[in-house]
Amino acid sequence: MEPQVLYRVCYGTSTPTSFQKSLLSFRPALLHEHRRHRVLQHDYPAIVPQQCSSVRGAYVRGLTDGDLYRLDIFEGAEYERRRVKINILEIEGNEAGEGNVEGEEVTVETYIWVAGKHKLEDGEWDFAEFRREKMHNWITASEEYDEVDEVIKNHANDPTGGRGLNGSITERLEAKKEDQVLNSAV
Repeated sequence: MEPQVLYRVCYGTSTPTSFQKSLLSFRPALLHEHRRHRVLQHDYPAIVPQQCSSVRGAYVRGLTDGDLYRLDIFEGAEYERRRVKINILEIEGNEAGEGNVEGEEVTVETYIWVAGKHKLEDGEWDFAEFRREKMHNWITASEEYDEVDEVIKNHANDPTGGRGLNGSITERLEAKKEDQVLNSAV
């Protein structure tokens, strides 16, 4: 998932504070024996198992249970979060994967399409095209986030643990960070 889209789902904004950005780390990775297809009549992709194919994506560290809760809502019933093995890329090659140097194998969770291949285009989803032509629709206000925003707004307990853009934990941590900077400047 593109970091700005992930930030929008987890933090409610595609432009989080530097502190919020510091909570997550991204590394390029490969998921073998899977392929990414475009969902019919939509901008977004679906990952499905497929031999002799690979999907380049991101290995994300730092996600909380609250973040996963929001991602589960965002992905909806068309996807299922499953454990898979990926290889972290030590060197990221070109768009075709030429020059990739694979490193450590890691078990992670990702969202696999379960709504049927009949709802997918035959060709592979083009991430570069998405970034170039469609991503601006996904990092601004979009109805794609309405369900996540509504559930979080109406939820009695904040499942993000206060990590949302205006969350109490974020505010306290930023204040503490400012105090530390001031104390170290004295």
